[in-house]
Amino acid sequence: MALKNLYLTNLLETVKIRNNGEPEFIQAVTEVFESLEPVMEKRPDLAEAGVLDRMVEPERQIIFRVPWLDDKGRVQVNRAFRVQFNSAIGPYKGGLRLHPSVYLGIIKFLGFEQILKNSLTTLPMGGAKGGADFDPKGKSEAEIMRFCQSFMTELYRHIGQDCDVPAGDIGTGGREIGYMFGQYKRIQNEFTGVLTGKGLTFGGSLARTEATGYGLCYFTDEMLRANGKSFAGKTVVISGSGNVAIYATEKAAELGAKVVALSDSDGYIYDPDGIDLDSVKQLKEIERRRIKDYVDTHPKAKYTEGFTGIWTVPCDIALPSATQNEIDGASAKILVKNGCFAVAEGANMPSTPEAIDVFLKNGVLYGPAKAANAGGVATSGLEMSQNAERLSWTFEEVDKRLHDIMVSIFKSCDETAKEFGMPGNYMAGANIAGFLKVAEAMKAQGCV
Repeated sequence: MALKNLYLTNLLETVKIRNNGEPEFIQAVTEVFESLEPVMEKRPDLAEAGVLDRMVEPERQIIFRVPWLDDKGRVQVNRAFRVQFNSAIGPYKGGLRLHPSVYLGIIKFLGFEQILKNSLTTLPMGGAKGGADFDPKGKSEAEIMRFCQSFMTELYRHIGQDCDVPAGDIGTGGREIGYMFGQYKRIQNEFTGVLTGKGLTFGGSLARTEATGYGLCYFTDEMLRANGKSFAGKTVVISGSGNVAIYATEKAAELGAKVVALSDSDGYIYDPDGIDLDSVKQLKEIERRRIKDYVDTHPKAKYTEGFTGIWTVPCDIALPSATQNEIDGASAKILVKNGCFAVAEGANMPSTPEAIDVFLKNGVLYGPAKAANAGGVATSGLEMSQNAERLSWTFEEVDKRLHDIMVSIFKSCDETAKEFGMPGNYMAGANIAGFLKVAEAMKAQGCV
């Protein structure tokens, strides 16, 4: 879709020139700009204040090396990043991704999305993201610990409970957060809530592990209800098999659906009887094995190489929860042809622009990542609150707050889309609602 607003058109060209070679970041900015056209027509004051000019440029980009010794005593070096994008409404907040694909453009796309996602949660959190091109797969516990300690030995000087509070992401689970927190505490000689996703014995929050997957289903359920539908009796396909996918599977089943497929980076499983979640948890959370091993104990299940093929499995509801751009235009057309009527994103930007266009043109209910998967960072914000109060809330208390936040996010997307003449376009609603809160704060704080 070509932009018509001259201010947005010129600024997007500047973004493309300044960030050449970073297609994910440019894709994320373009998607948001397309939604913001009616806003900029109504609010020329935001253009005059240079709000968007500043919002697309990170406040700070930190790149550093992470040297560590492998088990054979050899020096290994990874490149690491922390992009502190926007602090207009609160301290920087966003995960740390450990994956070979990590480079500056990926971190910037994630950080830019995080600004709007955090804004939608209603909690006072700015946007940031970080990580390194380190792959925890195949590494020993000792190697992972040494990497995490070296990583934090540089990162510690840029973060703090009132400045920047990182969390986990792909490749960074409770184990990695624990090693990083221990090193931060050792260096700073203080026990503060500087990281979220911590273990329950040292300041973590109940329901944090489940939060993104549960939140995804809470948002989807609200979206379905608003359109006269529900999870009950529906067939669901979920990509991925990490925390998001596992707990989305659990909550979807609680809401009456049957989840029939999960995947990892090698391929996907299809179980016509419905995924046996206990077996998946055993494989992925305890034994740390691949999803293909599921078929060894489930004779009716089938494993297929190539994870993108999961979108050929017929379903009513699709919850992409693996990685960015996993659903392209062709896959989206197959989903529509097979009767899929709702797609909500558990991963960050898992649908390409072509796929989103297919969904919207065919009347598919579409819940964008910055709204649908905000449950993780929302619960991280709740962990920050508990740390600040030196309190621990019950699982039920956290889960209730999470549910209320996800319902609030959907209503904000829905009402904002209607206000700007795009009813049912929850992507536009999410982008506009998230943007306006940050924009007003930036304007009020002056040119900083």
